[in-house]
Amino acid sequence: MIMKLSILTCKIKHYLADFRVVFFVWLIMAIVPWLRIWLKGKFDLDYSIFFHSFWHAWQQMPLYIIYPEDGNYFLYGPLFPLLMAPMAVLPYQLGRLIWMLLITFVPYYSIRKSFFTRSQQLFILWFVAVEAYTCILDSESNSLILACILFTYYLTQKQKDCWAAFLIALGTVTKIYGIAGLAFFPFSHNKRQFLGWFVAWMVILTVLPMFVFGFDYVCGQYGAWYDVLVHKNDLNQFAAGQNISLLGMVRKISGIASYNDIWLILPGAILFALPYLRLDQYRHQGFRLAAVASALMTIVLFSTGSESYSYIIAMPGVAIWYLTSPWQRNRCDLALIIFAFIITSMSPSDLFPKVVWSQLIKPYSLKALPVAIIWFKLIYEMLTKDYALATAQIMRTQANVMQ
Repeated sequence: MIMKLSILTCKIKHYLADFRVVFFVWLIMAIVPWLRIWLKGKFDLDYSIFFHSFWHAWQQMPLYIIYPEDGNYFLYGPLFPLLMAPMAVLPYQLGRLIWMLLITFVPYYSIRKSFFTRSQQLFILWFVAVEAYTCILDSESNSLILACILFTYYLTQKQKDCWAAFLIALGTVTKIYGIAGLAFFPFSHNKRQFLGWFVAWMVILTVLPMFVFGFDYVCGQYGAWYDVLVHKNDLNQFAAGQNISLLGMVRKISGIASYNDIWLILPGAILFALPYLRLDQYRHQGFRLAAVASALMTIVLFSTGSESYSYIIAMPGVAIWYLTSPWQRNRCDLALIIFAFIITSMSPSDLFPKVVWSQLIKPYSLKALPVAIIWFKLIYEMLTKDYALATAQIMRTQANVMQ
């Protein structure tokens, strides 16, 4: 019996370590939600909003009001409808299938392409699968923000400043979150060139929709975009399912509506920036990857727009924090990442006690709690730890994988 269990365990490990299996699982994660909604004739809220954004812009209709066929606000920049054009002109379900494949495999490829060892890639892909599936179920675009940030870091390290700056500008002009890619600007070997490309791409991508939809229309929509973001921020403060962040957790637990979030955002920004004063650590890949983890968690923890789906951005940051440190992680760290997986990833699922989710975690945005604890620990490590052993650690890991 023990031998049979041992053989079964070995087979399971073998399958879990096979990228063909991982790829197939992620493919199923894209196809099943597409088929489920299509065959049952259900309403796909987010893709409907994205799909109609192009036609609203094409017909010079306001982008930032609630349309009956969509049922919610469109919250992306005026460039986004133009990016949706290739899918919007196709038959609805075909365009939706392409969208589902994009939000699944662009982040998948960004994890495979980044500076992670084979075993680290496998861990991250399995670890974030629940969050990825949650995001895919509702056709959310947050996984593309994750990919944008990871690719930005990869291109910065490859000294391809032009394309790194392009991704930052693209993410910023479409959904603001992409601005987090500037966290890797200090690691650029040619900062003047990087900054020049960023400014150039911001100008190009800002005016690009004007050539299709018209100058006056797009200028008006930029103003409307700002207004709807401010309005949505006010609506999110105590909304269930919204403001699932460190900001929301503090506000909902305290029950205080009168203070300004800047009193939390400003200290958070200072804490985020302080590790960058350690210039001598820049040369160590472990420190740079810690900065990636910090950026991924920060934009979710300090945004009132964070939803449950947003944690497809933060949870890879948790995995990167755990995997890429040059020192051996201890039991406390292991407990933290398990805590994050259970509370952050699993609590909204049917496998978690519904009463705990509905009465405790959801009302007080406690989905953010494990990530917040890990973020504070990460900042402490970046301020105090020596990452000089990172290169040796990565070499040892690669040697173990090759064996």
